[in-house]
Amino acid sequence: MNVTKYFAWSNVLIAVLVAGLLFFGDIVLFTLACVTIFVVASARTVVSSASIETKACMIVVYFMIMIVQIATDVNVVFAAENAMWIEQFARRLFGTAILFLPLSISRYVSAGKYSVFYLPSIQEAATISFSELDAGIDTVKRTMERLRQAGKSMSSKNLRTVFDDLPRHDSFRYINNGSLTAAYFAEAAKSLADPHIYIVISNTGSVASEIISVFTQRQYNHASLSFDRELRTIISYNGGERVYPPGLNREMVAFFNKKPGASILIYSLECSKHQKKNILDKVEEINREGSAYNLMGLVLKYSHKPNIMFCSQFVYKMLNSAGLSYFAKADGNVRPTDLIELDYYKKLRFVHEIKLN
Repeated sequence: MNVTKYFAWSNVLIAVLVAGLLFFGDIVLFTLACVTIFVVASARTVVSSASIETKACMIVVYFMIMIVQIATDVNVVFAAENAMWIEQFARRLFGTAILFLPLSISRYVSAGKYSVFYLPSIQEAATISFSELDAGIDTVKRTMERLRQAGKSMSSKNLRTVFDDLPRHDSFRYINNGSLTAAYFAEAAKSLADPHIYIVISNTGSVASEIISVFTQRQYNHASLSFDRELRTIISYNGGERVYPPGLNREMVAFFNKKPGASILIYSLECSKHQKKNILDKVEEINREGSAYNLMGLVLKYSHKPNIMFCSQFVYKMLNSAGLSYFAKADGNVRPTDLIELDYYKKLRFVHEIKLN
């Protein structure tokens, strides 16, 4: 078999599966997809350079994952038949995302010796040093801790909270209009003399933040902008705290205090009065035209309209519009911690940290 040709055809099959499941998926199609992915992952493992023992072990693992996926589809993805279409779409999106777990694992197996599933020969095992053994034990411990945290974050209670909130969201039209008042813009205008814009990265402990952390492996998962150092003018894209529709909203420091250990990191970025006014004008334009939280974009990296964004996407676009961006990246791919970690030219200055409890 031509392995390159096999992988090319399997990728085409995956693309067709994603499109079909998101827009036309039902429990029958999802079950068939689980079985298909199981077959594809098993085939990838069979043609890999792994040992026969590893191949057999991984095929058993794929089968167990398939059973869990089908159970999840029955009890979570299709458990609310009368839900609004946006919630049903989000549930299918979740089911589609976990569908490809066996393929992700099969990529490691196909890597051969450098796979985390590689089983060494007796001769190789005899030459393993104590340092390598310790490193392996540490890796296992870290993996188990991540799995424990992931299980806690992806609990049925948290997932239910997210699903219950889905009807408030819309990734295709503007649903938030005018949530920032004239008093807010008057307050923000007072800070134009301050030659800095402030970037706020927070570890809030919200349910959404906890779930996002499973995928980003980052502690801080929310980004905001403030025109003043005292954070009287914090804004970002968020869920609106069930007071305002999801989209561009004002934030209060108290909103971030959702769990023990919640904290905020504040950084300043030097800018001219003209650049700061440019951002404020852009914020006013978005507030006037309307906005919505880009929930779909967190997974698909796609924005249906210009003012449909998520938090770090908003912060980056505002900086970019004023010529203040200090790294190059597609705005839909920017994570909150990128705003700190990708500051290679040291444009940011750490102001201070606020520990909320």
